[in-house]
Formats: sequence, structure tokens, C-alpha cells
Amino acid sequence: MCLIRSNRGIGLPVFMPYICAMVTYRITGGYIPLIQLLKALNWVEHGGEAQAAVSSGSVKCNGEVDYRKRLKVRPGDVVEFSGKQVRVIE
Repeated sequence: MCLIRSNRGIGLPVFMPYICAMVTYRITGGYIPLIQLLKALNWVEHGGEAQAAVSSGSVKCNGEVDYRKRLKVRPGDVVEFSGKQVRVIE
């Protein structure tokens, strides 16, 4: 189950549950930098956008917000961004 943020009119945002499909991404070499993963999945258009997303706290790794741009994402890790999820596999 995922949560999506919805601003209904004026006031506080409402978080609504919805079902999202988790995709998998295969890597070789043991890890992939977080920013490179976001670009490879086409979740962002360029590296600057990926860095901004990580710096703003919009990206979660294994359920926790992570601000490290050079985070090494390893097989078994789950990355979430903008309502999308990916599990990295080897």
C-alpha cells in the first residue's frame, strides 16, 4: 500500500492510500548510486533534478527518507519516489 498526497482545496494535505505496483531493477557490480538509479528509471529527467529530489527529502530508501546523494543502493533495497517503488535485484 502506498500513500499519495492530495491537496483538496485550501488547508492541510490529505494522504490517501492507493495500491501501487513495485517494479524491480537489475544491477551488476554490487551497487548503483541513488541519483543514477533515479535517472536510469526515468523518474527524473536529469542529474540536477535527481539531486534536488534527494536534497528535498522526496526520496525514501528502505522506508526512510535519505538525503545522501551518493547513497549506494544495493540488491534488496527498496527506493520510493513520487508514489513509485522499485526493488533493486542482482
